[in-house]
Amino acid sequence: MRFFERIKNIYHFLWAFFSALFFGFPSKKLKVIGVTGTGGKSTVVELAARIFEEAGFKTASLSSIKIKVGEKEKKNLFKMTMPGRGYLQYFLWRAQKEGRQYAIIEVTSEGILQHRQKFIDFDIACFTNLFPEHIERHGSFENYREAKGKLFQATKKIHILNLDDENLKYFLKFPAKKKIGYKIDGDKIDGGRTSIIGASIIGAEDIQVLASGIKFFIQNKEFNLKLLGKFNIYNALTAICIAFSQGIDLETCQKALEKIEGIPGRMEIVIEKPFKVIVDYAHTPDALEKVYQTIHGTWDMKHETKMICVLGACGGGRDKWKRPELGKIAEKYCDKIILTNEDPYNENPLKIIKEIEGGLSQIQNYEKILDRKEAIKKALSLARLEDIVIITGKGSEPWMCLARGRKIPWDDREIVKEEFKKTYGKI
Repeated sequence: MRFFERIKNIYHFLWAFFSALFFGFPSKKLKVIGVTGTGGKSTVVELAARIFEEAGFKTASLSSIKIKVGEKEKKNLFKMTMPGRGYLQYFLWRAQKEGRQYAIIEVTSEGILQHRQKFIDFDIACFTNLFPEHIERHGSFENYREAKGKLFQATKKIHILNLDDENLKYFLKFPAKKKIGYKIDGDKIDGGRTSIIGASIIGAEDIQVLASGIKFFIQNKEFNLKLLGKFNIYNALTAICIAFSQGIDLETCQKALEKIEGIPGRMEIVIEKPFKVIVDYAHTPDALEKVYQTIHGTWDMKHETKMICVLGACGGGRDKWKRPELGKIAEKYCDKIILTNEDPYNENPLKIIKEIEGGLSQIQNYEKILDRKEAIKKALSLARLEDIVIITGKGSEPWMCLARGRKIPWDDREIVKEEFKKTYGKI
């Protein structure tokens, strides 16, 4: 490690320590749950928090979507999934001061690199899934995985693990007093729960992915959720496993999850008719493909029905490798692609678009519109009866990040509503 990197590392560590010291190490007075992985973290935090509230527990939660302590909640405006050490300790201090019993936190690899998780006593560590992301930041996929593993290495009590993920073996090696795994279908699971590799297993069976949501059974109990996509079954299972680890029964989980109408900016249907407009946060190749597959598998994509995709990629030198991959995936599923700006930071937005374009082989089904608002407007103008417009990359994010640290207020969902009203008068 180079000299200046060592200095930065020490700086981050000391900041974490003194922040915890200043607030009196608040995590010691709470049960803290950390959720990590490439995808699904924010959704799992939201689902788990709702279950705990349904069960009567006093809960605080922090994700890329929102920050909530009791009844008080606000959008996460940091443009950071996992805020800095000072704010995290303040959040935990507020939670314990207001009598919360649990704090559920989204934990990122970047946060771990900067010691944001240090001096937080996690009772439960949850692993959702792992796919290549932040490779340029970490240097390799193995380093990225290792960063995630540090949460499990530090958490000795309970580990929640996705048994269907190919990286399971790596996360299983970390010791814990209790391990709970989850999976869907595959081998039939005796009664929905059994014991393997030292872990209890919760399994979803007889799953159905419908236009109205998802349906599955656990231990013969039927779950009907309004969330879209097979991937949300995994998210629901993670939350159910967290609840199960704390003695919350399936009936309470079912009641809580079935009340949820949706997660902001995650497969969120903003417009229903005369055509659908969906906004999703997907910004990795795996997540993007799952979103497109969900649309094709959920709605009847008749010959005359078109899928119009608005697509960009984050700047700031982040994961340039994935840009042409995003283009390839879009070309595979979309009838019309509009390449646009996302969060360029200090990069040239046209260069980012050009790199996505490198994954496209046909010139007739896409166009480039740098202004994201104009790109959304164009997509809406192209949509006809029963078409589907899918806008990815930002979800419910409240900012667009530009050069020299500038941020402008943004929300893809509000832009859609604003432009739709100009043409149709009402939603």
